[in-house]
This record gives sequence, structure tokens and C-alpha cells, in this order.
Amino acid sequence: MEHVNIFIKAIFIENMIFAYFLGMCSYLAISKTVKSAVGLGLAVIFVLLISVPVCYMLENYVLKVGALQWLSSDFATIDLSFLSFIMYIATIASIVQLLEMIVEKYAPALYTTLGIFLPLIAVNCSILGGSLFMKEREYATIGEAAVFGLGSGVGWFLAIVALSAIREKLRYSNIPGPLRGLGITFILTGLMAIAFMSFMGISL
Repeated sequence: MEHVNIFIKAIFIENMIFAYFLGMCSYLAISKTVKSAVGLGLAVIFVLLISVPVCYMLENYVLKVGALQWLSSDFATIDLSFLSFIMYIATIASIVQLLEMIVEKYAPALYTTLGIFLPLIAVNCSILGGSLFMKEREYATIGEAAVFGLGSGVGWFLAIVALSAIREKLRYSNIPGPLRGLGITFILTGLMAIAFMSFMGISL
């Protein structure tokens, strides 16, 4: 049941886009078409699903105080937590590089559509935010960390796909000139964030 609670909260209540506004650059840039939004959303799910559990293992078995005592009792007092940021970023960059190679080989059209924003997942603040939230919330098991990563990715996926679907429909709407483009997109994002706030009433 705890895994379900973490999953639901990560998607709706603690959505990376609507609750924390993390990953807004690629969210706004790639949400012009549903096809490209789905591709990037799936890529974010993949990276979060892999990077959060890996960072959990790094944190609990390498970085925090006493994490290295599995090697020897002599290392029980060693604290490498000051390396957390650089280790998390290196882990995320490695996973994104692997993903980029896979997409380029098996989905070249999507690779071209995503352009620079695919390698920029490495510096997408929602990805690093997922790992930092995992550390802050001190999940008890790697399973909980993985479920949180998956839920965060699914939440980000739903946000960008929903916005892209609306933006495609808006092409046929008579929008005032000053609001066209990013103007109406910011308004839509704000309204969607308000809508997602209604999920805060869920009792978990």
C-alpha cells in the first residue's frame, strides 16, 4: 500500500511540473505536438526510473555517513555526502547518454524531432530534483525510490502530453495576437496547475 501511496502522490499531488515547476524549459519547448511530447515524456520516465534507484544505492551504500561499513568497520565514520551532487549528475548524464544512443539508433525520426532537448534531459531540473527529493524524503527501500521515480516520470509525462494536446487544438482557435505562443501556454500551465491542486485533497 505504501508503494501505491508514493506512486499516486508523485503523479498528482507532488507533480514535478504543476507542484514544483521543475523541467519547464523542455516542457514548454517540446509541447507543440503530441508526438514529440510523448517521445520526450517516455524518455523522462525512463531516465527517472533508472536514475532515482541508482542514486538511492549510491546514497545508502557509498555516500552518507556509515554507508561504507559494508566494506569494513574502519570506514564506518566516513562521510562522502559532499559528493552527492556531482555523483547524481554524473549518473544522470550517463543514463541520458545511453538513452540518446538508443533513440538515435531505433527512432531516428523522434531523435531529429527532439533535437537538442534530448541530451538536455541530463540538465533537466526535474531529473535532478527527483534524486534530491528521494534523498530528502529518506525512502526506506530501493523499491520505494523506484516507485517514486516512476511516478514522477509518469506525472511529468501526463503534464506535457496534456499541454501538447491542448496546444494542437489551439491552432484552430482565434487567440488574441499578444497571447499567441508562449503567452497562452503560460496561462494554460497555470490553469492546469490550479486543477492539479484539487488532488491535494486526496487522503493517502
